[in-house]
Amino acid sequence: MNPSIDIHAHAIVPGAEAIARKDPAWSRANEETARATGAASTERNRMLMTTVYRQKFADVEVRLRAMDAMRIDIQAVSPAPLYHYWADRELASKIVTSTNEGIAALCERQPNRLVGLAMLSMQHPQLAVVQLDHAIRTLKLKGAIISTHVNELELAHPQYDPLWSRAEELGALMFMHPAGCTLGERTSPFYLSNLIGNPADTTIALAHLVFGGVFDRFPRLKLCAAHGGGYFPFYVSRFDHGWRVRPESHTCKEAPSNYLRRIYFDSLVYSPEQLEFLVRRAGASQIAIGTDYPFDMGVEDPIERLEAATELSGEDCAAIRGGNAARLLNIGSN
Repeated sequence: MNPSIDIHAHAIVPGAEAIARKDPAWSRANEETARATGAASTERNRMLMTTVYRQKFADVEVRLRAMDAMRIDIQAVSPAPLYHYWADRELASKIVTSTNEGIAALCERQPNRLVGLAMLSMQHPQLAVVQLDHAIRTLKLKGAIISTHVNELELAHPQYDPLWSRAEELGALMFMHPAGCTLGERTSPFYLSNLIGNPADTTIALAHLVFGGVFDRFPRLKLCAAHGGGYFPFYVSRFDHGWRVRPESHTCKEAPSNYLRRIYFDSLVYSPEQLEFLVRRAGASQIAIGTDYPFDMGVEDPIERLEAATELSGEDCAAIRGGNAARLLNIGSN
C-alpha cells in the first residue's frame, strides 16, 4: 500500500517568532488579531499555545507518535499561519529565512516521514519569488504556505503573476491557508472568527483567483485550499449562475465550477457526507488528507473518516489517502 500523506500540518520555529516579536509592529498586529478573534477565544488560544500545543510543535517524537496514531506515514509540515505580512522587507527576509531553515531542519531529522513547506514574504512579491526558488532548490522544501490575502492585496493581483509563474516552473505546491478573516468584530463571539471566518476568507480568495483569471493564466499551478476550500465547492452553483447572467462576473474563460477540477483541497470537512459531496464536485484526484495538526480544529482520525465515506471507491480512497499528495508534493521525485 502506498504511504498515507497528511498535506496539512503545522510547526512553529521559535527563533523566527522571536525575531518578529522584537519589532513594535508585532504587538500592534497581535492586538488587531485579538480584537477580531474576541477576548474569550484569544485567551483560549493563548492557553493552548503555551501548554497543549507547545510540545506537539517542538518534539519530533511526539509528532511521530501522533502520526502513527492517526495512521499517517508522511506529514507535510508548514509553518503555523503566523505570516507577519506587516513586516518591512528587511525584517520579513529575516523572519522567512529563519522560518524556512527551521522547517527544513525539522524535516531533516525524519526525512522519510516529514517534508516541508516554506513561508514567503507575500507583502513583497518580488522577494517572495526569490524565497520560493531558494526554498525549493536549496532547502529542498516542497512548496509554500500562503494566506488568503496579503494586507489589502488579493492573490489575483497581477503583482503575484511572477510568483505563480515560478511556482509552475518549479512544480511547487502553494498551500493556501487563512489567518483569521476580514469580517471584523462581527465574528469575534463564539470563535466565529474561525468557525465561519476561516472558510469564508478561503471562499473569497478562491473566487478572486477564479474570476481574476489566475487559473487561466497559469493552468499548471498547483494550489491547494485548506479546510476543503471553505464554502467555494459547496455553493459554486451560485458563482456559475452569476458568471452566466452578470457581465461583470463573466471574466474567467470557463464557468467557475469547472475550475474545481484544477484546484486542490484538503479533506478537512469533518463528516463523510461532506467529503463525498466534495469528491462529487471536484473529483477524487483533487483531494488530499488534511489533519491541521496539532490544532483543536483539526482531526485525529483522518483515515477512519475517509474510510467512512462509503460512496467512494477503493481507487478514490487510495488517491485521497496518499496518491494525490505524493504527486502534489513531488514525493519520490527529485
